[in-house]
Amino acid sequence: MNNVKTMVLIAGLMGLFLLAGQLLGGAQGLVLALVLGGAFNFIMYFFSDRMVLRMYGAHIVTEAEAPELYRTVDRLRQRAGLPMPKVAVAPHEQPNAFATGRNPEHAVVAVTTGILKYVPQEELEGVLAHELAHVKNRDMLITTLAAGIAGAISNLPYLIMFGGGRDEEGGHPLAQVALLLLAPLGAMLIQFAVSRQREFEADRVGAEILGRPLPLANALRRLDALAHRIPMEVAPAAAPLAQVNPLAARGGVSGLFSTHPPTEERVARLEAMVVGR
Repeated sequence: MNNVKTMVLIAGLMGLFLLAGQLLGGAQGLVLALVLGGAFNFIMYFFSDRMVLRMYGAHIVTEAEAPELYRTVDRLRQRAGLPMPKVAVAPHEQPNAFATGRNPEHAVVAVTTGILKYVPQEELEGVLAHELAHVKNRDMLITTLAAGIAGAISNLPYLIMFGGGRDEEGGHPLAQVALLLLAPLGAMLIQFAVSRQREFEADRVGAEILGRPLPLANALRRLDALAHRIPMEVAPAAAPLAQVNPLAARGGVSGLFSTHPPTEERVARLEAMVVGR
């Protein structure tokens, strides 16, 4: 069901993108939307891992540099039936983790220095199992697709208006202005919905990889509490990839636009897996 919901959301995002091109620029706008969308997704597909690692300031580590972390990831990826991903560490005090890469063969599992400092081994295994679940579910590709289309929607109105990609078939000027304002917001909300659906599924699959859900539930409580206390400087575009919202410490309206489901709901679903056994 989560996969069906995700595909519906992706289809809605693509439909919004093409509608924006048609209304803003007529036939030429529609063609520009298709070209721009293809370019965004091509770039995100092949270079997203390097872009994300750079956003977090993370670097790839070898087994010699982080033997315990490397062995833990290796053990869990075998349980998940995955090839060994690259392992990376990001120099942030806030405990967090993320996965990136276009497919399991090109995946990177990254953790912050803070998670190695503050999180017990059993909970760390739950966190890593969650990230490997994202790899197993190919969520990085889905998230990359959503981010690519959303980014294209945000830039499409300006390219059409100032780039000459308009013709006589364009929509009413008032509709164009409304779309100029509302299309990026709609794209962002759909992108958030995609991200939230994938987080719930990664929690479930991660618990199955580990063989027990409570370590991940306990880790989520700890990570969420520390994320509200320890700020992280990272681009908002990279925030959806983290295990808990890395921008939580900012407060204000950032919580209203969080790409992550409420931690309480995630924990409740994981604890329900124990009851259901």
